[in-house]
Amino acid sequence: MSSSRKEKYLALAALDYNGKTTKQLQKLCKKVLDAGMHGLCFSPYMEGQNPGDQIGEDQIRRRMEIIQPYTKWIRSFSCTEGNELIPKIAREFGIKSMVGAWLGDDPEINAQEVENLITLANEGYVDIAAVGNEVMLRGDLTEDELLEKLDHVKKSIPKDIPVGYVDAYYEFAERPRITEACDIVLANCYPFWEGCDLDYSLLYMKDMYQRALRAANGKKVIISETGWPFQGTNLEGAYPSYENALKYFMNTQKWAEEDNIEVFYFSSFDESWKVGAEGDVGAFWGLWDKDEKLKF
Repeated sequence: MSSSRKEKYLALAALDYNGKTTKQLQKLCKKVLDAGMHGLCFSPYMEGQNPGDQIGEDQIRRRMEIIQPYTKWIRSFSCTEGNELIPKIAREFGIKSMVGAWLGDDPEINAQEVENLITLANEGYVDIAAVGNEVMLRGDLTEDELLEKLDHVKKSIPKDIPVGYVDAYYEFAERPRITEACDIVLANCYPFWEGCDLDYSLLYMKDMYQRALRAANGKKVIISETGWPFQGTNLEGAYPSYENALKYFMNTQKWAEEDNIEVFYFSSFDESWKVGAEGDVGAFWGLWDKDEKLKF
């Protein structure tokens, strides 16, 4: 095998971390972070706050300042309770925004989320509009209800703003009407949540991406979320650990750069409230901890 082919083959698997100490991994990781990334999922909730609480401008601005040197884009998840300030503040820092309207099973809240997303888009603060996140996966709405909301947003905002819907990568193959209604496909790809061993996680994520690409039928696919928890209980062969999280982050960023894949890494900051929804691993996905200190 020629050396260039050999290198390509190795790049397909992952970086080689054999024999690296934790300190060496930290150093490598910092180098990758300093080189910058496409996107980060923005975590606005501080310790003691939960979704439903009002988010203040100061905390958004402080956190935006921390991540600004490392990312070109952020992704927000809601357009109410102060979350609507996130894309406005991001713009001040020169960061682009994928802005999400959070849809659940409350029609009143859904309507407010959608209208606020439309307002933000028409004011020039939205670079990609994401209408709903894993709504099909959770079963909060029917396909028809979601399609109606996608259609409403598309008709109400400038034509040059792409409109999509975020869900697990496999949902797009199973729901062709929704995929058809999206300008772009926003796929969540988590080898961890499917019990995948870290050693195979990059290959598995590439496969997830390819499946979304096939379903997208020529449309652009963005990985709207992927990540690995720093601590917590294992899920089958997927083990949360400090070293595993560092390796997964580096593998993801290297692949994204090599293959020109747009990835929003999950997540920026640890958020303790997630423990209820996701078990003990929920609170430990951030590159920064709950006190806003970088973990490496």
